[in-house]
Formats: sequence, C-alpha cells, structure tokens
Amino acid sequence: MRKAFFLIIAFLVLTSSLSVSYAVAVVPASTPAAPPSSEPDPALVKAALEEFKALSKKEKKARFKEIKKELKAYNKAKKANRETDTNTILLVILALLLPPLAVYLHQGVINEKFWIALVLSLLVFLSFYLWAVAVVYALLVVLNAL
Repeated sequence: MRKAFFLIIAFLVLTSSLSVSYAVAVVPASTPAAPPSSEPDPALVKAALEEFKALSKKEKKARFKEIKKELKAYNKAKKANRETDTNTILLVILALLLPPLAVYLHQGVINEKFWIALVLSLLVFLSFYLWAVAVVYALLVVLNAL
C-alpha cells in the first residue's frame, strides 16, 4: 500500500511539473513569430559607423558615457533577475524541509494557502508518507502552479 501511494505521489509531481513546463513553452498563435536575427543589417551598421566617425571628439566621449551608463543598467537588471532565480531555488529547498514556511515566505501573508500547507504538514503524525503531500502542495504554491 505504501509503495502504491508513493508511486501515485511521484506520478502527480512529475505530471504537474511537465504540464507547467509545457505551458511555458507554448507561444500564442495570435502573435506572429518573427525569427530572431543575430546579425544586424550591414547597411545600418555602415551608416552608423559613418555617423560615429563624423562626430567630434567631445561628442564621441559623450556617447561612450551613455554606453557605459546603459551597460551598468543592463548589468543591474541582469543581477536582479538572477536574484529572483536564487530566491525561487531557495524557496523550493525550503518547501522540501518546511512547507508552511516556504508558502508563507512566497505569499508574504498568512492566508488560506499557508493554513492548508500547515494542516497538511501536521498530518505527518498520522503517517510519515503524508508529509509528501504537504511538500507537493508547497512546491506547487512556490512555483506558481496554484
């Protein structure tokens, strides 16, 4: 009986993660998909280069300052995105250890999702395998599947 229960839980976890990853990969049909071009138009590059060469030394210096400023903003945005990925990974690890705490940290408030995770976690006193139900629920909440 325990083996069958574990297999059912494993199947539910795998199918829920597969459906989420599939939904992320789907592109809406209403938007036309343009192929990404990795190379810019050669005529545009040549025109921009000629325009840059025609600038005075002072104007070139000002353009380089703008480029540095934009590069810093890009790196800052990239770092902020990396932090959200790290937060998600930490919440997933926490969901495996303490599901109610992970749900609370993700939601930011004590709401019905927190109470559901807490009750499911307290069911561990009936059987250790019921802990897996709380972990699965917390993972679904943290990964925004619910």
